[in-house]
Amino acid sequence: MQNPYTGRIHELCMSVSYVIIQTELGLMMMAATDRGLCFIQFGTNKTQMVRELRREYPAASITERKKPYSDQFKLWIKAINDYLKGLGTDFNLPLDIEATAFQFRVWNYLQTVPYGELQSYAQVAKGIGTPKAVRAVGRACGSNRLAIVIPCHRVIRENGEMGGYRWGLAYKRRLISSEQATRCNEKDFECRP
Repeated sequence: MQNPYTGRIHELCMSVSYVIIQTELGLMMMAATDRGLCFIQFGTNKTQMVRELRREYPAASITERKKPYSDQFKLWIKAINDYLKGLGTDFNLPLDIEATAFQFRVWNYLQTVPYGELQSYAQVAKGIGTPKAVRAVGRACGSNRLAIVIPCHRVIRENGEMGGYRWGLAYKRRLISSEQATRCNEKDFECRP
């Protein structure tokens, strides 16, 4: 299911709050506005993660979210953690991100790629009706601000190589491996060696 995106022309007067939590893959930052999630990233250094968030939203007011978290925010954290533990495969989270029309097309399409399956950049380009836009698809994946929610980790090179991943190939490999292992454990999915 596609998530609604709310685009912004600029981020002046924008307020972003974040948390950094320990997950199955290590540290993860979740940042949100009053409209929805705007940034999810993996990392190993909290200071560097905050710096990256500020680089993404240089004109925004950025603050760490204090406990107790709202019930809504707790549900968002639970959805992410469940996914990383292989307990949930779909997200129905409000998003607040800005992108070009092309990026939105790519990101919406990526949300239709089934959990545990992979597609090449060329397949994604063809899937959105622009088969010659393979490099542009790669750039759209690289500009994704929402790790796992917009599953650009499911996109690989046509030759089967991993390609790139904004948060590092180690995370991409672990996400793919985790999704495929979860699918292999499902009774209705036939695993291929």
